[in-house]
Amino acid sequence: MTVSDPAGLQLFGFGLIDLAIGVSMYVVGTAMLLALWRLLRGPAVPDRILALDTLNVTAIAELMLLGMYLKSAIYFEAALVIAMLGFVSTVVLSKYVIRRDIVE
Repeated sequence: MTVSDPAGLQLFGFGLIDLAIGVSMYVVGTAMLLALWRLLRGPAVPDRILALDTLNVTAIAELMLLGMYLKSAIYFEAALVIAMLGFVSTVVLSKYVIRRDIVE
């Protein structure tokens, strides 16, 4: 490899950054499956809310990684929209759980 090589480091015919992004996408995908399992199987409602929030964060990470891999800016904007909707949904679900438990 020379300094003027625009492709950078190569490993198995892929750029090192592309390989790291691909491996990271598999790891984040595994985290999404585990969060989905907790969402479906959670023993209590707060566990399911936490799993939904974790699934939201991992979906944002997956979209960011996909945008870096495909070199497209539209995925970053989609991740921003999902982040805003995920925050609002977590707050609303948490307030629902709190108010349901309080006897008024």
